[in-house]
Parts: sequence; structure tokens; C-alpha cells
Amino acid sequence: MSNSEEQLNALKDIRQMMDRSSRFISLSGLSGVFAGIIALIGAYFAYDEIDKFINGRGYTYGIEGEINLEYNLIKLALITLVVAIAGGILFTYRKSQRNNLPIWDKTSKSLLLNLFVPLATGGLFIIALLFNHPNTYSIIAPTCLIFYGLALINASKYTYSDIRYLGYCEVILGLISLFYIGYGLIFWAFGFGVLHIIYGLLMYFKYEKGK
Repeated sequence: MSNSEEQLNALKDIRQMMDRSSRFISLSGLSGVFAGIIALIGAYFAYDEIDKFINGRGYTYGIEGEINLEYNLIKLALITLVVAIAGGILFTYRKSQRNNLPIWDKTSKSLLLNLFVPLATGGLFIIALLFNHPNTYSIIAPTCLIFYGLALINASKYTYSDIRYLGYCEVILGLISLFYIGYGLIFWAFGFGVLHIIYGLLMYFKYEKGK
């Protein structure tokens, strides 16, 4: 092996060590695929609940029926979120164990903090919006997409930079959906479902497949 090849290998090793110390690289692409599938399943059940309400199946008309629908949709959203997060943690843990990398260190803490701040802000914004303007539920889906996209962009500096492009797509999709009120569930399913699956597959084949 020539000196130039040795130097190149040494530089690659240094770069890998720097990446491991400054970026959370245990994030699994399969967690994105899993989250996308769960989101699509959740969107299907949400559509079914809305259809039941519109056609009077299991719901009463008026304020009481609307309250019950909102309660069921919130409950469904929380279940979907918990299952998606649990799956993400599982796949990420498996990848970290396989690559002998820590799953909880300074970098992962920074990643979660930068992800949490925009998400918490968006969540409180939605709660305040519903509390003061109950009839504005139609913009919940666009708001979720926009704040989620901003969270991904904000956290991307602590993990694979590819996640920034997913964030851009989520923000753009959320902004577009603001002009198509009434189709929020479709945009929500595409943003949290289809885009996650595409992103997860790309990440898996780029960083994990065969490695």
C-alpha cells in the first residue's frame, strides 16, 4: 500500500470518528419505513371515523357528536404516535447494537432537544388554536406538517444531513395543504406516511444495506 493510500485511509478513519462524535448515526432507515406504515394505518382508521360521523354511524349529530369525534381522533393520533415512536426506538436500538454505537450520549441528547423544541411549540400552538377557535381544526394537519418539517430541519445538524430534505418536503407539503382545506387527512397521510416510507427506504439502502 502506497503512502497516499495510507493517508487517504487515515483521513477516512478520522472522518468516521468525527461523524460518530458529532452526529447521531444510529438512526435507522427502517424506523422511517415503520413510522410511515403506521401513519398510513392511522390515517385509514381516522378516515373511517370521519366517515362514520358524516353518515351517522355510531355518532349523534350536533355538538356532542363532534366532541366524540374529536376525542376519538385525538386518541387515535396518540396511539399512532406511541406505536411509531416505539418502533423507531426498537429499530434504532438494533442498529446501534449491531454497529456497537451508543444510543444515548451527548449527540443524541442534542438531537432530541433540537427536535423537541419546534414539535412542542407546534403542539402548544395547535392546542391554543383549538381552545380559542374550536372551528379551526381543519388547519391542524397543515400545522402538524409545517412544525414537524421545521423540527427535522432544526435537528438535521446532529444526524444524517439527508433528514433535512425530508424536513423541507414536509414544510412545503404543509404550506400547500393550507390552500386545500378539507383535504388535510390526505396531505397528512402523504407527509407522515408516504414520505416517511420513501425516506426510510432511501436511508436504508444508502447507509445500512450490506453494511
